[in-house]
Amino acid sequence: QVQLVESGGGLVQAGGSLRLSCAASGRAFSTYAMGWFRQAPGKEREFVGAITWSGGSTYYADSVKGRFTISRDNAKNTVYLEMNSLKPEDTAVYYCAARRWWGVPGTRGAEYDYWGQGTQVTVSS
Repeated sequence: QVQLVESGGGLVQAGGSLRLSCAASGRAFSTYAMGWFRQAPGKEREFVGAITWSGGSTYYADSVKGRFTISRDNAKNTVYLEMNSLKPEDTAVYYCAARRWWGVPGTRGAEYDYWGQGTQVTVSS
């Protein structure tokens, strides 16, 4: 069992930056692939990016590629989402998710077993 708690959301102007954190409790965090998803009002949840259990590989949605960076610190049981050059269309609730998986992390929410409560990111124009 893994509990996930996101933090770091807030209000930022377009072009600004935020760093989200996702702290995990429970055992064997380093065996979990981690994903970030987001959901804007009236829209479906969408994949943002993911990182393998080791942190050796990352994957991103085309909409955030080159602007967002995912990293993890297994010693701290934490995964990060660094967001730069933010746009108003990045406004959403951001969720981290965990999946006990050794391979390529999935891009579908259904592939993940544990979810955080979400943190709001609002980008003003």
